Formats: sequence, structure tokens, C-alpha cells
Amino acid sequence: MAQRGNAQGRRRQAHGAGVAPKDADTEYDLIVLGSGAAGSSAATTAAQAGRRVALIERGVLGGTCLNYGCDPTKTLLHTARLFTQARQADRYGLRIPTASADWSAVVARAQQVITRMRGGNPAQAARALRTQGVTVFHGEAQFVAPDAVEVNGTRLRGANIMIATGAENIIPPIEGLREAGYITNIEAVTLPALPQRLAIIGGGANGIEFAQIFTRFGVAVTLLERSNAVLDTEDQELACMLVEQLRADGVRIETQAEVRRVEAISEGKRLTIQCADRREEALDVDQVLLALGRKPALDGLGLDAAGVVYDEHGVQVDATLRTNVAHIWAAGDALGRYQFTHVASAQGELAARNAFAEQRQPFDERVIPWAIFTEPELARVGRTEEQLRQQGQTFRVLRVSFEDVERAIITGQTAGEVKLLTDQDGAVLGCHILAVNAGELIAPVVLALRAGLPAQALGDLLLPYPTMAEAVRNAARGA
Repeated sequence: MAQRGNAQGRRRQAHGAGVAPKDADTEYDLIVLGSGAAGSSAATTAAQAGRRVALIERGVLGGTCLNYGCDPTKTLLHTARLFTQARQADRYGLRIPTASADWSAVVARAQQVITRMRGGNPAQAARALRTQGVTVFHGEAQFVAPDAVEVNGTRLRGANIMIATGAENIIPPIEGLREAGYITNIEAVTLPALPQRLAIIGGGANGIEFAQIFTRFGVAVTLLERSNAVLDTEDQELACMLVEQLRADGVRIETQAEVRRVEAISEGKRLTIQCADRREEALDVDQVLLALGRKPALDGLGLDAAGVVYDEHGVQVDATLRTNVAHIWAAGDALGRYQFTHVASAQGELAARNAFAEQRQPFDERVIPWAIFTEPELARVGRTEEQLRQQGQTFRVLRVSFEDVERAIITGQTAGEVKLLTDQDGAVLGCHILAVNAGELIAPVVLALRAGLPAQALGDLLLPYPTMAEAVRNAARGA
């Protein structure tokens, strides 16, 4: 997601490496708005096909996932996991006298990971894009006509234009919140020092991941979720098992929790909360982290000038990712559908191909997996039990607990299970895995769903012994 900056910052960025000079030709085959997963994949796909491409970014190249989201949080989660293992080494017969964490060094390593994945600092990344045939402009982009956008006073015209501006954090209208101050994922991954007490508002995937990161580094974390359950779109049985793990880590989790107001106090911030039908209580913390989800970042784009149809849910597109304006496309979080990096990247690539294709292809959204990268991880593909019941679908639940998997016993990572859902004929309807590295373990089920393979095909697999993947095979054998 691109981020707004002040006018002075825009002028300074406009003279950075990789930015086209004022007298450059402003006609492009494709203009891409946003350099996140969707935008960068669209730009490089078109450039590799020999098209003239302009990429406009108002923030840091790489967008949210690279700079403030997936990559830094997963790096921090991995470090937190190693830290926890070091402190629990006694269970393996190891004697580690002390295990301590240097938070500034932890954050520094996360930033090093980002730099490596980007291909260097932002200026180096811009130069790398330029060598691939992509001209980078830093600044605010705004449509001034259906085929033209303006950035830093320069008007660019495109035969095709791609909207890939990502999403931005939802800020709730809580009394006193803005005055007292808060942070989002953007600040959380680069905090200069750890707070002693942290309130996280929002019990979705982001809130859950940050809760585990900070509690494992010694922060007293309270997670507040307004609905009846955290992770309420996931398999509820496995989500509850994950919640118990987080509570064992030390996270206080409150559902049906409403934050009435926030005020600054001398020792930090005071939240007035009401949990379920209990009386109001005061919660004093050092910092408040918002994790309430994200909305498409479309403000200031001038979509009305382009005639593009959109609403509060995002840009409206057809199955081929084309908007109502024939030469304007959209992909990724700007659509407001699946806010996943892997989906955004695939959509960006497809939209760039469709922009120049005689026969456009639809985006295939039948099989979309995702994972929550806590320890243990919670991975999913297909439908949940709750969804199948609502749809009146008859189904079977095939289970294997990792308590019964030899590899898990060897490593001491027995928390969780595989739940494979099939119909009466053995067709796979969904799969949910709670386990260490569940994001990897879900892969064969993704393939089975994609290829239309029955559960029996998974059950017939010959796998190395001992491996965690045997749990998936053994569950499928129940079909």
C-alpha cells in the first residue's frame, strides 16, 4: 500500500534514483498505481513482455506486506519462537543458563530481511526495476482523465492503467483514541523499545500474530475482540485450541469486549472497556495497537475523473479483473476481497497479461489457501464445518492428532491436529491444520482441491518417515 507524504517529502522523493526526468516521454503501455504485491507483479510481468511500464508509489517500494506486514511480522514471529524454545530447553535435556532478547537487534534483523527481499534499499530497488524496463515515479498519483494520471506535476498517459493501491488500516471512532494516540502494524514492526503493557484491539489474524510476538518478548498483552470469538472465520474448534495456546503464553484474551473510551494518563493510556455482561473496567497500558482489519486505499485517486465504479468495499471488476472502463484494471487489496499477498501477486500478474491479450482469462478463486503464522500455525483451504452446515452439505470429518504422529513426538511439537472434510464419496471439501509449519503441510490438499483429486489420492501417498506430512495422509486414509 502506498502512503501519503507531505509536499516537501514528495519533492525530495521525486529526485531519487529510478525516477523519470520531467522531459521523459510520458506515454506508457501500462501505468501501475502501487508497488505492493499486485503492482510489482503486474509491472514486471508487462515489462518482461516488452511493454513500456510506469510504476507510481507514494510510499516505500514494496508496499505493506514487504515493509510493514507479512515479511517483518513473520520474521519477528520466527525470532520469538526461537526465544521461547531457548527458554524451554530444559524439556530437551539442554541447559541454557539464561536466554535474553535484545529488542533493537531483533528489529534490526527484521529490517535486514526486508532489505534483502526488496533487493537493497529503496533507491537500489528502483534502479533494479529500471533495468527491467520499469520507470518508477515517487509521489501521489491522481486520475485527471480516463487515460491519464498526474504525479508530481507530470501527466502520464497510459494505454492501460492498473489500480493496485492496496489497503489501509481501519481506525475505529473510539472516544479519545486519536487524542491519546495509538500504533498500527506500521509502527509495531519498528518499535524502538518494547512497551511493558500492550492492548491490542482486534482478534483477527494480525491481532493474534502480534499478541504472540509481544507476549513472548515479555510484554503483558491484552487482546480485545468485539465479536463472540477471535478468528471467527476460521474452523472454530482449531481456533479455540490456538486461543488456549496463546493464553498459555500469557495473553489475556477478552471477547465481546467493547472499548468505550481511551485517555492519556501519566503512566500511559487508560482504556475503559466492557467485556460481555461484566461491569466496565479500566485497563492501563503503555501502548494501544489497532488490528481491526484494512479497507481499500482509494482516497485521493480521483477515480470519479476516470469513470471507474467503486464503493466502500473496493474497486468493482469483472472476472478478468477489468473495471467498467475498458483499459483500466485493478488487483489485490484495492478490490476489497481477499487481502492476501499470494492472491494479490497472482491477480497482478493475470491482470497485466489480460491487458494485452486477445482472449482474457478469468481469475480462478476456487481454491485459495491461507495461514496464520503463530506457533502452532493455523492453515486452511476450502470450507469450514460451519459453512458446510449452513449450506446443508453432508460431510465427514477425518482427524489425526499430532499427539499420534511420530515426528511430532520426536520434536516435542504435538499441539494441534489435521481436520480433513470430505463428502460421502470422498471428495475433499476443505482442510484445516493446526500445527507447527501448517502452512507447508496444507500444500498437498491445495493440490488435491485444485486438481479435483479425491481424499483417497492423498491417502495413497508414499511419504518419507518420520515426517509431519504423514498426519495429512493418515487423515485422508479415513476416507
